[in-house]
Amino acid sequence: MKIVVGLSGGVDSSVAAYLLKEAGHEVSGLFMINWHDTTGTLSGDCPWEEDLLIAKLVAHRLGIPFHQVDLSEPYRERVVDYMFSEYEKGRTPNPDVLCNREIKFDLFIGEAEKLGADMVATGHYCRKETIVSGGKTLYRLLGGMDRNKDQSYFLCQLSQSQLEKVIFPLGGLKKPEVRNVASGLQLASSMKKDSQGICFVGKVDLPSFLQQKLSEQKGRVIGISADDPVYLRQNRDHIEACLKEGNYHDITSPIKYSPEQGKPAGEHRGAHFFTIGQRKGLQIGGRKEPLFVIATDTQNKLLYVGQGKDHPGLFRHGLFIPAEDMHWIRPDLEIPAGGSGEYLVRIRYRQPLQKATMFMQKEGAHLVFQKAQRGITPGQFAAWYLEDELVGSGVIG
Repeated sequence: MKIVVGLSGGVDSSVAAYLLKEAGHEVSGLFMINWHDTTGTLSGDCPWEEDLLIAKLVAHRLGIPFHQVDLSEPYRERVVDYMFSEYEKGRTPNPDVLCNREIKFDLFIGEAEKLGADMVATGHYCRKETIVSGGKTLYRLLGGMDRNKDQSYFLCQLSQSQLEKVIFPLGGLKKPEVRNVASGLQLASSMKKDSQGICFVGKVDLPSFLQQKLSEQKGRVIGISADDPVYLRQNRDHIEACLKEGNYHDITSPIKYSPEQGKPAGEHRGAHFFTIGQRKGLQIGGRKEPLFVIATDTQNKLLYVGQGKDHPGLFRHGLFIPAEDMHWIRPDLEIPAGGSGEYLVRIRYRQPLQKATMFMQKEGAHLVFQKAQRGITPGQFAAWYLEDELVGSGVIG
């Protein structure tokens, strides 16, 4: 089989290419250049020129053909412009999830097919299974065997047609095993650190990065007391009463604050530079405990904060996903309006899976957690699993 590997210059994709070649496949590497601008990036972090050099050295060492493609323009249009738009609205997007859906498993597959690929492969730590249900072939997306590195969450927006084309050679391996293989082969990527920050951009100073398109908009910071009556809605008895009444909205909608509820705590440079749960960057001291962002209001240039990591404003029992932002990797398992289902859910990478019930209504899905969750953030993705299988995801409203 002819397989094109997304060779990134990292150790994972390098070992994926090696394993496929050892299995007897006709393997070639394809490197993507997706970002050129260094504005806002932290010096020395994830320079693509270095990644390109390492990828070439790995391909040479493995004796496989090497290609490169520049997808920077569609990456800017599909991923970065979306990022700016979301931050401007006071939401916090996940560019890595978007990059996988729009670039790595869309445009990249097209480029690989131009090279004659039957399949593409990546170094993601996840697994794929093929099943037949009702006479139809379906693909299951499963977590990686290395629970420390399971990257299925980042692939939560993939479709059946995308999964059909991809192979995950590292799904059954653990990271130390991959490092050992690379070291034994003396691959140039063997000691390279895992990339961090925004996919293909690297680690950034977010305000500096966002100021490419979003200007500073100074405003007030309002401190909200942990004893504010608004938090009575998080009482367990209130939650149970809402569930009995079918009033899911009261559980899953974010708390709305007003300046009159709190006390002035300082000033900020722009509410769109902050996200729920953020501590750094507030530059407001003199408190017994640090301040954390509990809500943003970009329209009125307001930032709401609470004192201490256990402030009730940081926790919610539920979240809502609008119908237009729902995505089922397994369309055959989709819940109809009026139905419900029990799932294991995560709202960020590496978060332990949390028990939740999905109540599907015409306007979208209400996810109610067994335990209150810290830092539920509009714009991020919630992904739901049945045991080890990732079956769907959606953008948190």
